[in-house]
Amino acid sequence: MLIDFHAHTFPDKIAPRTIDILLGNVEKMNINNAPARAYSDATVSGLIASMDKYGVDYSVILPIATVPRQTATINRVAAENNAHERLFSFGSVHPMQEDWEAAIYDIKEKGLSGIKMHPEYQGVFVDSPEMIRVLKLCEKLGLLVTLHTGQDVGIEPPVHCMPEALRRVLDYEVEGGNIIAAHMGGWREWDGVEEYLVGTPVMLDTAYVSADISPEQFERIIRAHGADKVLFATDSPWERPDTTVDFINRTGLSDEDKEKIFHKNAEKLLKIF
Repeated sequence: MLIDFHAHTFPDKIAPRTIDILLGNVEKMNINNAPARAYSDATVSGLIASMDKYGVDYSVILPIATVPRQTATINRVAAENNAHERLFSFGSVHPMQEDWEAAIYDIKEKGLSGIKMHPEYQGVFVDSPEMIRVLKLCEKLGLLVTLHTGQDVGIEPPVHCMPEALRRVLDYEVEGGNIIAAHMGGWREWDGVEEYLVGTPVMLDTAYVSADISPEQFERIIRAHGADKVLFATDSPWERPDTTVDFINRTGLSDEDKEKIFHKNAEKLLKIF
């Protein structure tokens, strides 16, 4: 079984334009010639077609409220996508919106498993009071929180969720067992991940890292952190599932650890039995 814990989709009408804008931002930034290509059209049907092609059994869709006014629509659509037998969708909330608390309770009531927060797109530091209050309430309600961590290929510095900043939040504000630090805890901040996040309660996902981290450091992080706290993820449509699978299979991790990463850890979180 294969479960992708990090995928993105957009409504059919805006998906082509959204992909063009995002790829344009990457080209404009040109961060160390980071790879930039969409492997599906980023619609729900396109995601499912990609899942069929590459053998993905379930995917978790992670929408992002980049401005407060988007939250209600995003969470309504998330609930619709969540009804699909092979899809799980998180909701989202903008940390600066006035009704942030009500939005989180609404996500819980809709039966969604968690929320996606993107400190770069939302322009809010992970250790800010606004972000911390969201993390605290989600922890209280038992909602998962997937956080974009580290740099973003299409956004200029400063970086709003560095590993050391997330560690401060873990040390003083929340326990963090419900937090999934996307991109292995900090995209292109791997040394910081090893120094500050390895051994903490947070989970890590493998989204969009195969071209930017050495297999040796990737494996070292997993061994030190624990394979039971790592989730297979692609950042669809930005990385093909087979690329990520092949990268993980090239490591010296045991078959048991790979099975945890590919699906067993996700099954527990999503309560797939």
